[in-house]
Amino acid sequence: MSTTINLKLPDEVYRRADRLAHLAGRSIDDVLETAIELALAPLTAPADLPAVVEGLSNDQVLALSERRMNATQDQRLSVLLARQQSGALADDERFELTTLMQIYQEGWLRQAQALRESVRRGLQKPLAP
Repeated sequence: MSTTINLKLPDEVYRRADRLAHLAGRSIDDVLETAIELALAPLTAPADLPAVVEGLSNDQVLALSERRMNATQDQRLSVLLARQQSGALADDERFELTTLMQIYQEGWLRQAQALRESVRRGLQKPLAP
């Protein structure tokens, strides 16, 4: 199911979306739809996440508490963040950076909840007393 809307964009935002669409060989509608979906991607609500983690086995909780972003994504995220800091981030890289930041933040949230659960179960010692 989808809803059709009319959207007024600043000229510069439209130009960036248009440029990205041309580079990716996609329609501007598709690029904007994807950008909005990623920007508004649902995070697991913090209130719901503990219930999900509580249902995992001890091994699964420990594995999740030690999980990291894969090396390729982590390296690319570092490169893009450095380019952003130096002001050299290209328009088409902003989308990629946003996506990788979303992946990083969701992973960090899940890892923190798993660490909390592993401490609660006595599987690990607290990081601080």
